[in-house]
Amino acid sequence: MEERKKYFMDCHVAGRKYHEADEVWDKLKIGTPLQLVRDKENRHDPDAVAIMYTKPGDKRPYCIGYVPSEDNETIASFLEMGWTDLFDCRINKLSPEAHPERQIYVTIKINRHGK
Repeated sequence: MEERKKYFMDCHVAGRKYHEADEVWDKLKIGTPLQLVRDKENRHDPDAVAIMYTKPGDKRPYCIGYVPSEDNETIASFLEMGWTDLFDCRINKLSPEAHPERQIYVTIKINRHGK
């Protein structure tokens, strides 16, 4: 049986306290799907990739933070080439008592082409 997704990386959500995670904190759970969105306008990081959450039944995405800058160059390149559905990003750990930069962790997998 072919794998539908291939593990790519785990990382924390960077910049969590500067964005909208507090507005949706009660909706975030282990396994919650998130979207990776290229942020070309980010003045702090030329390869910025935002991590977005959309509440069920709501069309507005909330930026909960970013892929850390030391880990985002490859993802940014693929997103810029139009591969917006290449990655599957899900929460793998929530630690509300931790420092804000270490409260949310995600796993990013690569979706098999055509699946």
